[in-house]
Amino acid sequence: MELEVYKITGEKTAKKVKLNDAVFGIEPNDHAIWLDVRQYLANQRQGTHKTKERNEITGSTRKIKRQKGTGTARAGDIKSPIFRGGGRAFGPEPRDHGFKVNKKVKKLARKSALTYKAKENGITIVEDFEFETNRTREYASFLNSFELDGKKTLLVVPETARNLVLSSRNIPRAKVTRADKLNTYDILDATRILISENSVKVIEELLGSETK
Repeated sequence: MELEVYKITGEKTAKKVKLNDAVFGIEPNDHAIWLDVRQYLANQRQGTHKTKERNEITGSTRKIKRQKGTGTARAGDIKSPIFRGGGRAFGPEPRDHGFKVNKKVKKLARKSALTYKAKENGITIVEDFEFETNRTREYASFLNSFELDGKKTLLVVPETARNLVLSSRNIPRAKVTRADKLNTYDILDATRILISENSVKVIEELLGSETK
């Protein structure tokens, strides 16, 4: 698949980039995508949810009524989970929600997501660029050039571009990421992916080889 290269003003250039079918044209694996996205979302969870159990509640440990002869169920102290204000039985505790996904599965998931985007014409190749200063207005103008104002966008750059990141952070639904940090969730979540020329090479080097 060949895609035309655009300037940041939205104008076409005379250049074209050929996408590697081993990365952008494979047979998508939906299960790999599901696993990778599930892991990504699980890693976003803080896991700090907590309720107090009966041993953490402040209250008397005295048995509140006699064992037999009351006509009601037997009960222990006031901290029992069956009473209002008592401890929670089997409540949530702080824990790590993350789980392992093999590297090959994660790589397959990213290639599958990129393939879906390529088939949907959701990828645009732009010339490499960086802002001299961090100005939100310049990044907004860049998005407007591609009629992407208000849409979810993902700009993929080959290396850290501090001014681009700072310029985009105040624009809702706009995100900038490095090519080596590209993940399946961000690919699928974006309406359109804007990939710089050199980022294509980085992505294909990372995902095209079976040894990495």
